[in-house]
Amino acid sequence: MYATVLFVLATFSATTLLAQNTGKIVGKVIDQKTSETLIGATVSIEGTTKGAATDVDGHYSLGGIAPGRYTILVRYMGYSTKSISDIEVKANVATPLDVTLAPSATTALSEVVIKATYRQESVNALYAIQKNSVSISDGISSELIRRSPDRNTSDVLKRVSGTTIQDNKFVVVRGLSDRYNSASLDGAPLPSTEPNRKAFSFDIVPSSLIDNIIISKTASPDLPGDFAGGNVQILTKDIPDNNFLTVGIGYSYNTQSTFKDFQAGFRSTSDYFAFDDGTRKLVSNFPTSTEILNNQVSKPRNIQAIQSLNNDFSIYKSKALPGQNYQITWGNVAEIGKNKNRFGTTVALTYRNSQTIIPDLQQQFDNYDYHSEQNKFSTNIGALANFAYSFGKNKITFKNLYNRILDDQFTYRTGSNSGTTSSDNKFYAFDLLEKGLFKTTLEGEHGLGAKTSKIKWNLGFSNILNDQPDQKKINYKQGNPGEPYYATVSSLAKENARLFSHLTENIYSGKVDYNLPVSLFKQSNLKIGVSSQYRDRKFDARFIGLVIDENNDNYDINAILQRPIQTLFGPNLIKAGLYNLDEIPNLTDRYTANSLTNAGYAMLDSKIGENVRVVYGLRVEKFNLNVETEDPNQPKVKLDNTDFLPSVNFTYALTKKANFRASYYRSVARPEFRELSLFSYYDYEMLASVQGNPNLKRTVIDNADLRYEFYPSAGQIFSVSAFYKKFQNAIEPLISDENSSTTISYFNSKSAYVYGVELEARKALDFIDGSNFFKNSTAYVNASFTKSRVTNPNDGVPRLETKRALVGQSPYVINAGLTHTELDNKLSFNLLFNRLGKRIFYAGGTRFSSVYELPRSVLDFQVGYKVLKSKGEIKLGGSDLLNAKYNFQYQLDGKPYNFSGTGSTFKRYTPGTSYSLSFNYTF
Repeated sequence: MYATVLFVLATFSATTLLAQNTGKIVGKVIDQKTSETLIGATVSIEGTTKGAATDVDGHYSLGGIAPGRYTILVRYMGYSTKSISDIEVKANVATPLDVTLAPSATTALSEVVIKATYRQESVNALYAIQKNSVSISDGISSELIRRSPDRNTSDVLKRVSGTTIQDNKFVVVRGLSDRYNSASLDGAPLPSTEPNRKAFSFDIVPSSLIDNIIISKTASPDLPGDFAGGNVQILTKDIPDNNFLTVGIGYSYNTQSTFKDFQAGFRSTSDYFAFDDGTRKLVSNFPTSTEILNNQVSKPRNIQAIQSLNNDFSIYKSKALPGQNYQITWGNVAEIGKNKNRFGTTVALTYRNSQTIIPDLQQQFDNYDYHSEQNKFSTNIGALANFAYSFGKNKITFKNLYNRILDDQFTYRTGSNSGTTSSDNKFYAFDLLEKGLFKTTLEGEHGLGAKTSKIKWNLGFSNILNDQPDQKKINYKQGNPGEPYYATVSSLAKENARLFSHLTENIYSGKVDYNLPVSLFKQSNLKIGVSSQYRDRKFDARFIGLVIDENNDNYDINAILQRPIQTLFGPNLIKAGLYNLDEIPNLTDRYTANSLTNAGYAMLDSKIGENVRVVYGLRVEKFNLNVETEDPNQPKVKLDNTDFLPSVNFTYALTKKANFRASYYRSVARPEFRELSLFSYYDYEMLASVQGNPNLKRTVIDNADLRYEFYPSAGQIFSVSAFYKKFQNAIEPLISDENSSTTISYFNSKSAYVYGVELEARKALDFIDGSNFFKNSTAYVNASFTKSRVTNPNDGVPRLETKRALVGQSPYVINAGLTHTELDNKLSFNLLFNRLGKRIFYAGGTRFSSVYELPRSVLDFQVGYKVLKSKGEIKLGGSDLLNAKYNFQYQLDGKPYNFSGTGSTFKRYTPGTSYSLSFNYTF
């Protein structure tokens, strides 16, 4: 490993020395009308023999240029030649310049040359890319990400118009919950990272590794058909423009956590590297479920098995350390041969660790009056290794991402439960969760023929890991005030069992797209493609516990039950055989599942006249799913659907700076494996069990959009959109509370619809004053206002609500910001604001109304200053400055739903304000 590092650094140093004192001009050549990249365009420096041709991405690179000012010529058959002057090249810097070319208006042999300056052409290219997207979409670039305090992708997505984040990691687009959104990474679909829902945990991907993010809010046939809110496309970096080595280090301080008393359970050294060392997991020879349930475990083996468990229930106290963030990224690009083929490498390693405290999480509803302190220890490690080779009209990329998160949470809860067994409680939970993602993608692009005909293919593999190796829960009850607390270990239930669960899922995907210019209307492109995705999941869970032998006359059982948690399972008691292994029998807790999605599509992208563009076509998806539990009495769950998904996107160019858009598309939302499985998971944080429903159907959604967009100048926009969505069999989580215990399950609503408007504006403040201060200041705001209505199923179960809003749907979402730069962009300042309206977290049942997440305002800032000849940058950031409470409340008809007991608070807590200081240096 040491030798490898030395080799990498030596290679980097050598290439850096060779390139010293020269610069580059790099960029893309695109069609001015469609933003399609042009393959094989020639880019040359006027007055020299130095030149290059664009590759299959339309990318060019002119290297080895001495510092100075230059003019370049860009030529492409059938297009007017363009001359761009006043391009300043600096030593050891890549000057970016994207170029737009317009189809030639004449077939005359004499060459027509269009003249522009560097500044003008930069504006032209940005206009074209903004204005010519096929679908209604929004996005964010790596440059804007770098200017925010965001550390991972979930934070970044909060900044995109109409987008919010739930639980700090799950995306909500246009107020539609995560199940109605899909995501891809480097062209391959992203799997669900959660065992209990259809959702991708976006906090897995570090923001620094992102090249750009695009969220398509309307569909075209080449996009997957399983979204109604948005399709999130994340692209990581491959071929860099320059060789570089960047090292970053950062620390953060949380006002209610850092240096405060931190409580935690057992921890191994490997936890700091996001790996459990194995001491929490069941040993290989641990008694099977059948042996325990059929009393086939002898007394000596019973003792031996209990001793093999991690019975350390001690509570360790320390001071919470500041959050830590370390990163190293290496990029290298080499030109090979006289054709200057390019080979690029981007490698990155990231490490994050944090210790956070929620000092008072309140739950006051029904019979509960609980106050909890939660202490979470989190470690995240990540690695990215991307390789790309561009040669002629071909490009091959090999992208790899690995990320692992370890969350170790200790919860201490006190308070009363005035239910049928009225008691005061002291509850302890030691909850470790390991999540891992490995994803690899091999992709190829190949230009064919003299025009822009192109074939693109993609092969992907992903592995998802989600483990809870030993979730330990113990409750102490007090019957009457003044009486002692007794541990509830006389019998076993999911509330006090130890959960050992393991989920692993492999996803295999592949697709091929072919793009061909055709002679239809003024200009058309035919695009056809096929894709396939196979998912294979295995889930295993065991609820095991230690039950005290109350018939043992050699011990004072009441005295033992009063022991503190640290000695409740003392080695002497275990060795004496005072505890017996027990297990909750349920064969539905283990299941295997697989699904196969095959798709094919055809679409035409047509320019009809100068101002009209229509993209239309059909996508067909064939979906098969199988879920099977180990319970032979439960039927297998099967889904077999073929969906025809038409779409049309219409764009009319009102002026050179304004578009009118209209679209229609049909999409689907399919139930997840977990939602179809009867596995019942007790969520101690929710005080409820979560269980699937094998009778779920897929959701079919019809979507319509209108949008007006105006681009007053480069990088600036004003737009207004309207949308409508009609759902058949919408899938939603529902509180089933007809029985004494509360269960959260899933159901298909009879009918649902959503409609709303979105507004977006981004404008420099130079209209206030012409001074540099206002020219360097930009304000932006995006807001969405939405109305939804769902009809609950008429299944004979009386419910408090017959009609309500869609789960997860916010009536409004507001994002706003102010950016400013000074000192020739060395100093930057960003102020960011986010607020969303009241939305349903869980749909209500018979006794309980719906749970709403109440509005909350978030204010963030970041100040950055470049030092050491702009190679280094110091950043000071603040997140959640207002520190508003997260407040989830039972409400009915807009008012708190007060139970006969304590109140209407499902949960309420404050996260604290965080301040961060980081330093990055690029060699």
